[in-house]
Amino acid sequence: MTPDTKNNPESVGEPQVSPKATTNPMKEIRIAQISLNIGSGKDDGQLKKGLKLLQKITNQAPIQTITTKRIPAWSLRPGLAIGCKINVGKNKETLLKRLLVAKENILSQKNFDAQGSFSFGIPEYIDIDGMEYDPDLKIMGLEVAVTLERPGFRIKKRKIRSKTIGKSHKISKKESIQFIQTKFNIKVE
Repeated sequence: MTPDTKNNPESVGEPQVSPKATTNPMKEIRIAQISLNIGSGKDDGQLKKGLKLLQKITNQAPIQTITTKRIPAWSLRPGLAIGCKINVGKNKETLLKRLLVAKENILSQKNFDAQGSFSFGIPEYIDIDGMEYDPDLKIMGLEVAVTLERPGFRIKKRKIRSKTIGKSHKISKKESIQFIQTKFNIKVE
């Protein structure tokens, strides 16, 4: 008998479980990537400003998005640059904190999808923490999309023997809301 069981006879048959052993490391949610997007339409000046803005926010080089379809109503043809984007892989959490300050740390439940990811728009880049007004850029907005994943999601992306992710391992809308509330102290309405 251990010293604890001598004093407490009710706990003799109960196994001792550490709190760390109760959480499954494969169920932990993490940020896979953050995508920033600016649509410029056919305006080359707006596209150059968007590229410059994304460079200032992330300190990485953005890429142009190119059309693949012809849409005569919008005067689009294949090969036309209509926007720019960047997928952030490093310093994701610090960047997300800065971007959420622009939304005053409040998100709507409509921002979350059924697969657990979420997205939101920022109407003016000057609302982002650490950004100052640039007269060359004027006022621009951008869209932010955050993809969440769990360990083991790689099996759907690998080339050899790719598999689907089981239903119990997928991230639900409720789990993603709970993750963002606890990790970043965000209010979800």
